Amino acid sequence: MPGPGRNQPCACGSGRKTKHCCGQRRGPSDDQIARAHLAALRYHAVEEIGDLSDDSLEVLWSNLFDLPRIDLSLHVTLPQLISPELECLREAIADDDPDSGWDELAAVSDEVDTPQQRARLADAILALRDQGRIGHTQAAAAIFDLSGRSQELITASVIHAVSVAVGVEETPGGLRLIA
Repeated sequence: MPGPGRNQPCACGSGRKTKHCCGQRRGPSDDQIARAHLAALRYHAVEEIGDLSDDSLEVLWSNLFDLPRIDLSLHVTLPQLISPELECLREAIADDDPDSGWDELAAVSDEVDTPQQRARLADAILALRDQGRIGHTQAAAAIFDLSGRSQELITASVIHAVSVAVGVEETPGGLRLIA
């Protein structure tokens, strides 16, 4: 049996119409909107880098790791609640221990890797490109990475965000946070 219509009184008893009260959200989800946005950006990125040589593309991909050092807007939003994986990753980075933390890095990257996070990073890249702080082809390569299945930029962003959070790395503005 279908639920109340949008123009029917809301079941909560407020007397308002369902569409203005507790009505179900209609239309695409936030994930669907973010994926569509990334797909549109990918289309334009392919136009920008589609004719580049393999060597040029390799240079662009290798520069993705350092991209989050340019601006804090290219850092992923870390979870507010520190999971055991995030805590182990924080400790590994704070101790400058490159042999530990790999599994935790993968787990944290998977945790923060959402379509909304990717779309936010893509928009930040476009803003930095429009400000002239990132070149057009580097921005296109980053958008191509974000709009696909690769976690290259997401992982780099996690590493830099945690490095800044624990005080190992300076912010792009030159500040060092005290953990």
